[in-house]
Amino acid sequence: MYVWRLLIQHYFLRRLLPILTALYLLSFLDRSNIGNAKILGLASDLGVSPSEYNTSLALYFIAYVIFELPANIILKRFNPQIWLPTLTLLWGIVSVCQGLVKNKAGLFGIRFLLGVTEAGLFPGVIYVFSVYYRRHERSWRVALFFGGSSLAGAFGGILAYAIGKMDGIAGRKGWEWIFIIEGLITVAVSFLAYFIVPTWSHKAKFLTEPERERLLERLNADSDAGLIEKFDWFYVKQALTDHLVWAYAFLFHGYAFVLYSLSLFLPSIIQGLGFANWQAQLLTVPPNTLASISIWVTVWLTAKYEKRAFAIIAAAGVAIIGYIVLLTTKTAGAQYVGVHFAAAGVYTGNAILLSWPGENVSAQTKRAIAVAMQITIGDIGAVAGVLIYRPSLSANHFRIPHIIAIGYLLFSVLVASYLWWWMSSENRRRAEILASRKAETGDDEGELTPEEKQRQGDRALRYRYVI
Repeated sequence: MYVWRLLIQHYFLRRLLPILTALYLLSFLDRSNIGNAKILGLASDLGVSPSEYNTSLALYFIAYVIFELPANIILKRFNPQIWLPTLTLLWGIVSVCQGLVKNKAGLFGIRFLLGVTEAGLFPGVIYVFSVYYRRHERSWRVALFFGGSSLAGAFGGILAYAIGKMDGIAGRKGWEWIFIIEGLITVAVSFLAYFIVPTWSHKAKFLTEPERERLLERLNADSDAGLIEKFDWFYVKQALTDHLVWAYAFLFHGYAFVLYSLSLFLPSIIQGLGFANWQAQLLTVPPNTLASISIWVTVWLTAKYEKRAFAIIAAAGVAIIGYIVLLTTKTAGAQYVGVHFAAAGVYTGNAILLSWPGENVSAQTKRAIAVAMQITIGDIGAVAGVLIYRPSLSANHFRIPHIIAIGYLLFSVLVASYLWWWMSSENRRRAEILASRKAETGDDEGELTPEEKQRQGDRALRYRYVI
């Protein structure tokens, strides 16, 4: 059994994580590189005012919110091996087109289209993970995957600095080349992805028949991941009426505000500390690198000690310290330290909370809807973030937006505390009911058919929430 587990984990690490993490890295790079392009002259060249620049950022997330849930419903009904690479190809083409726009109307349209094409990747990958990994195995895989976002920030700063040197080549600006080259990289990787991204676990072609049977046996012993579940609107309704699903969504809503405002405005925030354009590009690398390290260390600890809620609350605390440092210190060096604390806390908290529905929601369709709802409602917070970090509130190094960011983090702390309390209480309640029934009848729950277990999902008395 141990040999089988090692074999299957080897296949997954080789096939799932590298390519899916690469796709998300490119996704985050292609949505956030506009921050690097801005300080190289995008706004002035296109005649975009500061407030219109914020509008262009918001349009991306509005499209993302609108198309995220439909994209996951499509994924559930079709094949991730085709769907995810096709999305990558489409947003890569759109990203290249960002470098070809000539006015603000073109920028608005292309940012909205980028949101449409990127909307299905993240929730889709989280759902694919949930049908390949057992519940306790998912969190650190999702964290490694999400680490692509902080790596994109680090990688993007270096790339933007290097590509910016191409200013004037073929008559194009440096910021245009950022979009074109990074978009072409995405297009190239998308073609490779068609041959590497896996299909559903029960059809996995990179496993032999005995390996596939063993995989499904492992999944069925732990959760519903090995079942072949047909789409059923019953589970959609179940997700929409579950208060925990809404709580996961509001938890990300608070964190998404700080995640996207920080990632998109980090070059401008650092530039506002008194650094030159080229310095600001390179100085985005250390905080994003620290964030990546923080994600991996913290998620390893949470997976080992099963402390998701505590880690999410602690990460918010670290981020709040970072924002307080930004608010209360006067020197560029001290404020740059605050940026590091903020980045480490924000990215780490997001990495943990985004895996939580995948661990705690069953059945499959309900989980797909829950993941999509979490990202959809969460990204409404991103819309608020990019609109609040606007020029009229940029005085004193974005003092008012930073205070609002602390408020959003405190909101996330409250939601995480509620989830912690409710799920702990429910786990105890279910254990007491089963113990009482066993004492009375000698049978704690009785025999349930596979169909009954599937329809009960995470509401079954034997089901225990990961906290």
